[in-house]
Amino acid sequence: MRRLTELRLPINHTDTELKAAIAAGFGVPEAAILSWHVHRRAWDARKKSQIILVYTIDAALAAETGKGEPTPDMGYKFPATTTHRLEKRPIIIGTGPCGILAALILAEAGFCPLILERGKVVRERTKDTWGLWRRGELNPTSNVQFGEGGAGTFSDGKLYSQIKDTRFLSRKVLEEFVQAGAPEEILYIAKPHIGTFRLVSMVESIREKVTSLGGEYRFGCRVDDFDIQNGQINAVILDNGERIETNHVILAIGHSARDTFFRLHERGVFMEAKPFSVGFRIEHPQGMIDKYRFGAFAGHPILGAADYKLVHHAKNGRSVYSFCMCPGGTVVAATSEPERVVTNGMSQYSRAERNANAGIVVGITPDDYPGHVLAGVEFQRRWESAAFVAGGGGYKAPGQLVGDFITGQPSKALGEVLPSYKPGVHLTDLAPTLPDYAIVAIREALPAFGKQINGFDRPDAMLTGVETRTSSPVRITRGKDFCSLNVKGLYPAGEGAGYAGGILSAGVDGIKVAEAVSKSLIGQG
Repeated sequence: MRRLTELRLPINHTDTELKAAIAAGFGVPEAAILSWHVHRRAWDARKKSQIILVYTIDAALAAETGKGEPTPDMGYKFPATTTHRLEKRPIIIGTGPCGILAALILAEAGFCPLILERGKVVRERTKDTWGLWRRGELNPTSNVQFGEGGAGTFSDGKLYSQIKDTRFLSRKVLEEFVQAGAPEEILYIAKPHIGTFRLVSMVESIREKVTSLGGEYRFGCRVDDFDIQNGQINAVILDNGERIETNHVILAIGHSARDTFFRLHERGVFMEAKPFSVGFRIEHPQGMIDKYRFGAFAGHPILGAADYKLVHHAKNGRSVYSFCMCPGGTVVAATSEPERVVTNGMSQYSRAERNANAGIVVGITPDDYPGHVLAGVEFQRRWESAAFVAGGGGYKAPGQLVGDFITGQPSKALGEVLPSYKPGVHLTDLAPTLPDYAIVAIREALPAFGKQINGFDRPDAMLTGVETRTSSPVRITRGKDFCSLNVKGLYPAGEGAGYAGGILSAGVDGIKVAEAVSKSLIGQG
């Protein structure tokens, strides 16, 4: 197979034109192409009047005389396997993307992992999550943050990342998702996504595969403590007092496992405060964003609902940027603690809802919350509690129109942009829900963004607060062997440990950590 890159064609090209362009690109007659497939398809919309599709093509040629480069071997290879039942099984804490992929790799390699999850199986968890959205009833162990599938289950299901991936581990993640029921297009489109409903069935399918290979899931099992002696993990202790012996623990706990962060700190596990961001969710009509990005091609089936990415460097030294943009989606309640309000964005596969939403967030650093290594958690809690009060209780979120926010006036009535957040939005003044420097920076950034996207700062665009869980406030630092710096056998992984951001990067990190555990289990680590 040979690979051809940067093959550019107008968006409305025909299949015949594509086949002819492939042959011309390889420098061979069409008859010399025995087979071919699209490895990647992106689009270039810098000229809205002439949107171009950009292809990477892999083809089998009748003779190896064509142009292009050899197609790289992207097949996954296990670094360590076993056929022996282990006395002390490896344990994975958490069933988000990182934990799921770690479990899958260990199970496929024969290590029969035990997976512990404080929340419920994904369908029961979905019911509890809807209980918060529809009735304002929070289950602290089963919600957007906790339960099978992790926080990524209730998101846009984005499957792209900017991580370096010379081993094509992202391909392994995507192929497993396709086998679990994801659309095959995620293997080749430039910005693949799945959406919440499809993620639910995929998570179930992967669980079935892991258990068929000897893995074991235990739900409703919160790890409350860790037995660490002489710098070695010896066991985990569950909330019911049960002790499970092990010398290998993967911490795929997610960025909201705050009680676990504190317990690990009490047990002396090395960790560091790290930067994260706070802000609001903003909503606009999706049609407005489509028109800005695609012009006359807005609504084209290949392009779908448009996204955006914005950055502004404010005069006070703060960076304001769009985060986790969800085309055609909704703003959702994402708290995991009582009497606190947290927002996030979510889309279904169709991305067909009326609004576009994104976080508009401000970068902060440990200098903004000095003191204890976990002071970032208390910083988050402070503003989440302020949002609960400003929202009037019942997990309603505080909201404000962009025009009123910029002028510092409390909002009293909605415009054309209707908020999508459930269980509801209480119009108010958002200024008390974030630090003053964040409010000043966002007020400056919104008109600047309006110069990039016409209408972005329209007076009736909707702001909903607060977004605080952009990433983990700590890094549970690890070495090159993926182990904790000071506890042998403890493997921090994924978003909660500060080593990933999003479904795909978390899944890749889960694979890397599982590989390190595999090598250690057979004495190679």
